[in-house]
Amino acid sequence: MMRIGFGNDIHRLGKGGSLILAGIVISTDVGAVGHSDADALFHAVTDAILGALAEGDIGTHFPPDDKSWQNADSSRFLKESIKLMKRRDYEVVNLDTTVSLEAIKLRPFIEQMRERLADFLETDISNVSIKAKTGEGVDAVGECRAIKAEACILLTRIPG
Repeated sequence: MMRIGFGNDIHRLGKGGSLILAGIVISTDVGAVGHSDADALFHAVTDAILGALAEGDIGTHFPPDDKSWQNADSSRFLKESIKLMKRRDYEVVNLDTTVSLEAIKLRPFIEQMRERLADFLETDISNVSIKAKTGEGVDAVGECRAIKAEACILLTRIPG
């Protein structure tokens, strides 16, 4: 049996702070603002896994009004969703993601982010895609006010 899930996340950008994607800190003068570390890519992948399992969303499992998640490392969310995926006897077939960010070029970080996600998901890097897009000057992304990440994941039941 195969299951597909889609996740997305958007965070405001603000002066200072950190821009973290797939756990990789990107040196820049703006950072993503959020309750946790605002890693939009980890959040989108977490939501995609939860969606594929029909287990709600990241806010259901890690509520933003719960102070224990304040400034949390987003890898914790991803690790928990992966544990749930494994308990249900699923593994990753492939992951396709898109990160939309206007002024910061992500190309130098893409391979490192792919490796990081592949390691977490215990899959080959060839099963992980990350694309970087701009907002073409349109909406909050295009106006350099936000970062957006989207993820689509395909899971398959582990034979046995």
